[in-house]
Amino acid sequence: MKNDFVGYYAKITEDALKKYMCVSDLPQKRLYDAMEYSLFAGGKRLRPMIMMMTAKMLKKPIETVIPFACAMEMIHTYSLIHDDLPAMDNDDLRRGKPTNHKVFGEAEAILAGDALLTKAFEIASGYDVDGVDRALVLKAINVLARSAGADGMVGGQDIDMGGNLSDLEKLKFMHSLKTGAIIRASGVIGAILSGADEGEIKAVDEYCYNLGIAFQIQDDILDVLGNEESLGKPIGSDADNNKSTYVTLCGIDKAQRLQEEYIKKAKASLNIFDNAEELLSLADLLVNRKA
Repeated sequence: MKNDFVGYYAKITEDALKKYMCVSDLPQKRLYDAMEYSLFAGGKRLRPMIMMMTAKMLKKPIETVIPFACAMEMIHTYSLIHDDLPAMDNDDLRRGKPTNHKVFGEAEAILAGDALLTKAFEIASGYDVDGVDRALVLKAINVLARSAGADGMVGGQDIDMGGNLSDLEKLKFMHSLKTGAIIRASGVIGAILSGADEGEIKAVDEYCYNLGIAFQIQDDILDVLGNEESLGKPIGSDADNNKSTYVTLCGIDKAQRLQEEYIKKAKASLNIFDNAEELLSLADLLVNRKA
């Protein structure tokens, strides 16, 4: 996934994360090493990007949302560490590198995930940006928590582990939690902290909901048609694990048509805004990505 704004927002995210992770030689340094190993292993920084783009669309400085953008990226990273564990997806590679538990051991990987999750709420609860009402900060923290928990990402992972996703609606619901919940929350938090009204928040939420589904469909397509070197992990892993995907349930052609429909819906949601160029471009970029 390449575009000028991708590198721009990724660098802002990286620089901010490094400040939050700057520690001296502590007795628990191995824990910080494990946290940093996965946090700085690359990746799109999609969720921080959406949050910052939303603030910019609403004519607010991106600094308004950077603490929450970092918190969200920590939550996303913790989920990847735990998803890769032997008890979950049992993966050996993530972004072309050995997974966290392969380098640091299973116990340290669990703790690294736990520490990133709690660090995220330390950052969010310590938010102190001039001009942002504390009531909005509390609302944003609530959205962050719900998106990460049993009614969001963790709930989606639990459904996925249970299997039996034999129809499209069940699959879509699972991914709307596992993948989509923190994508939606990224846009919604960006809108909340930017002082958006209810109509604007709803429009951003609809954009992110539809974008999240299209993003997952592309993941499923790439697991069949992708390049292992570009993806940084083996292709065909879903089939090997007997997982239901948009491709296994619909076939490649229908999955691609569905993806196009969701991208159109995502873009249409932003019609009320006059400064949505970056989010519109992001939608196109995500469905044309090769990794």
